Amino acid sequence: MRARYGIPLKVTAGLTATAAAGLVYAAGFEARSFRLRRVTIPVLPRGMRDLRVLQVSDIHMVCGQRKKRKWLQSLAGLRPDFVVNTGDNLSDTDAVPEVLDALGPLMDFPGVYVFGSNDYYGPRLRNPARYLLEKAQGRHGLNGNKPVVGAVHNPWEGMRDAFDDAGWVNLTNTRGRLKLPDLEIAFTGLDDPHIKRDRYEQVAGGPDLTADFSLGVVHAPYLRTLDAFTADGYGLILAGHTHGGQLCVPFYGALVTNCDLDTDRVKGLSTHTVEGLTSFLHVSAGCGTNRFTPVRFACPPEATLLTLTARD
Repeated sequence: MRARYGIPLKVTAGLTATAAAGLVYAAGFEARSFRLRRVTIPVLPRGMRDLRVLQVSDIHMVCGQRKKRKWLQSLAGLRPDFVVNTGDNLSDTDAVPEVLDALGPLMDFPGVYVFGSNDYYGPRLRNPARYLLEKAQGRHGLNGNKPVVGAVHNPWEGMRDAFDDAGWVNLTNTRGRLKLPDLEIAFTGLDDPHIKRDRYEQVAGGPDLTADFSLGVVHAPYLRTLDAFTADGYGLILAGHTHGGQLCVPFYGALVTNCDLDTDRVKGLSTHTVEGLTSFLHVSAGCGTNRFTPVRFACPPEATLLTLTARD
């Protein structure tokens, strides 16, 4: 017997079984297969000692994600010089206490943070195919799309206050500093460009020359922000947001970035060049997903230990 349109039933059954197995793997295994990447970036001034920087991003915490919480807590064993949190901590309006529990051991270290759209607003169910459509149309977030009607507001203020109380520096459209025992590191941060909250004009002017090193921090790596940081002379920009593409094609890579960044730079270390100036760009693939699409494929969840070394 054959299925309609001449497709053998065995073939149809086989494709269905393969798709089901892929979904089980993506949701049941890979989305919870947390790992640490290690990256070395030769960006510091000559003669400066190495810096160990832990970047966490896109945690998208949902109540009950015990394995994720324990894994994040374990990262304190790396003993970084400082932590950079590039936002989207929440995917559940009730998960602020669990985010703070997960990051508690890391909050014993110096740190800085920016927020993403999912810190401010609750998640919503979307057809994943819309990301492909929006890529084709050049529309991402509020950059070309209308504001969401009836958006759920997260209680992000309590998370902000806890970060601040721990000594982490809020980089929401502002500059900040961390004083290490032997160094001072300056940061310039932006609020989330994905929902058009970035205000680079408020922080423009280039690196703080009185600090030992300066870098830029933003949640979503939109080209306008990368252009601004690079043109202003920052040697390193840290970002998140893309989830590394989240659902990738083996041996090909990501299909989307959920912003106007090209897919070749969807995660990991790359560079950005504008007006003859070049910056290192590191985009974290993050360690979570939207609660309504809890799957990853060929793109495991991650945090990154960045070792910043002196330039050659």
